[in-house]
Amino acid sequence: MEGKGKMEDMDQAFTERIFKIKDEETFRAVSLEVFHFQAESVPVYREYLGTLGVDPAGVKNIEEVPFLPVEFFKSHKVIAEGMEAELVFESSGTTLATPARHHVAMASLYRESFLRSFNAFYGSPEDLCILALLPSYLERSGSSLVYMMDQLIRWSKHPDSSFCLDNLEELASILQKRNKDGHPTLLMGVSFALLDLAEQHPLELLKNISVMETGGMKGRRTELVRSELHKLLMGAFGVLSIHSEYGMTELLSQAYSSANGIFTCPPWMQVVARDPNDPLSPVEEGQTGGLNVIDLANLYSCSFIATGDLGKCFDNDSFEVLGRFDHSDVRGCNLLVT
Repeated sequence: MEGKGKMEDMDQAFTERIFKIKDEETFRAVSLEVFHFQAESVPVYREYLGTLGVDPAGVKNIEEVPFLPVEFFKSHKVIAEGMEAELVFESSGTTLATPARHHVAMASLYRESFLRSFNAFYGSPEDLCILALLPSYLERSGSSLVYMMDQLIRWSKHPDSSFCLDNLEELASILQKRNKDGHPTLLMGVSFALLDLAEQHPLELLKNISVMETGGMKGRRTELVRSELHKLLMGAFGVLSIHSEYGMTELLSQAYSSANGIFTCPPWMQVVARDPNDPLSPVEEGQTGGLNVIDLANLYSCSFIATGDLGKCFDNDSFEVLGRFDHSDVRGCNLLVT
């Protein structure tokens, strides 16, 4: 019971502070406190730090914090001692690939994270018609994106807010109604499904409708670079930009882009780039590197994750995703195979 009590103390002491972060100084201070908590209380992260020879007591600033390779979520249960998962999210992938699993100790923490972030970028879901075109995600269980969109649709007050499945004709009809009544609308879709809609039902959308892609062809189409995807969608829908969402199974927070694939994080999340050939070293702003994410909403798993994404980080805390590492380029440690 000692571990459970420690978790409850952490919840009371940190959750409110995490979501009230407004400046860099506070972010750095809270990040260090979360690091020291996780270095002690998350067994996988504690063992990883030991393998690297890192003494947590000697870590005095966030530049010294090691990032856990994202692959550990495939091979280990990443959760703090004394906690049981209220939700288990599972990544998509091929049938031959081992899925990542995120054991989420507190569902309320995830809901608060994505609602606060969504509110900051798009306003209250109550004021929007929210349309989710996510057929590949709905075909499996355990999707964090489906969970998020289901909650946002429930919070929306508009009767047309829904998952659209594969009925693209009905979706086009709903979009035509939103063109006529001018109600603020967000259409979020996986890339291949948005391209299907663009080809089968091209429709000039008015300024009250935003189109957001979540990336990924899921084996349904040839992969496209983001700029080409956006060009095709902008041409079909007559919009000036395509929005994007950056999230993953292993994160409880999302970054958003309103144009050109340049993402901005909520205040409790930051992205930094690491040297592709030396994962413990950073690269300068504007240079291509592997993306490391600090997500303080991951309070009871790991807030410091080295992703498999390549990208660039800029001096205004924005970032761009350029692609992914090959499997052979992802460097971890021997814990990955234990």
